[in-house]
Amino acid sequence: MRDGSAKTPIWKAIANALRSDVAEGRYSPGDKLPTEGALADRFGVNRHTVRHGISVLVKEGLVRTRRGAGAFVAATPTDYPIGNRVRFHENLIAAGRRPEKRVLALDERAATIGEARALQIQAGDPVFAYHGLSLADGQPIAVFESLFPILRLPGIAAALKDTSSVTQALSIAGVDDYTRASTRLTAVRATATHALLLHVSEGDPLLRSSGVNQCERGQPVEYGRTWFAGDRVTLTLEA
Repeated sequence: MRDGSAKTPIWKAIANALRSDVAEGRYSPGDKLPTEGALADRFGVNRHTVRHGISVLVKEGLVRTRRGAGAFVAATPTDYPIGNRVRFHENLIAAGRRPEKRVLALDERAATIGEARALQIQAGDPVFAYHGLSLADGQPIAVFESLFPILRLPGIAAALKDTSSVTQALSIAGVDDYTRASTRLTAVRATATHALLLHVSEGDPLLRSSGVNQCERGQPVEYGRTWFAGDRVTLTLEA
């Protein structure tokens, strides 16, 4: 007969406790769990036992570990449509997420040969660069750089300094509507800078999107590159 008084193994009790912490909102999707050392102190066990408990949550898909970074509560990937119209705020709101953008840097510089080709301008022509971080429900999901041809869009620099919305800035600069002309997707590895901003480890997989937006006259008005955290976004292609 089985002894009904048998105790729950410590590693299982740790998994149960952490699972309850997540369910009660103590840790939200994307949050980092305490270190193995901190959890060992909390439960009065050794790190191996803590590791065993966390491995159970990893198998369940509730927690993800990143080499050298620790354990994180797994987040449900955000659906992000890539189609004729790509609008950050609209896409995230449609997915039931709270959108947020943080401006990292704004600067004017000369276009490189590749950038000039994408924007259909001359190499060396001035472009205004908007570097930023995109977040969903407070969690960073992408780092982006958008380039705008200054000679084609008088006033774009001032507009972007006043608003973080590209759509609003383009409207101020005289572009009432724009559509996606082309999109290129490439799998890349996170650089040290991307890792810091996206809270991932250097070398983790990212998905880079390079796209050109054009105005109603067919002229390119924005060339953008976005580096998405691979486990936080599901890019969906629309006809």
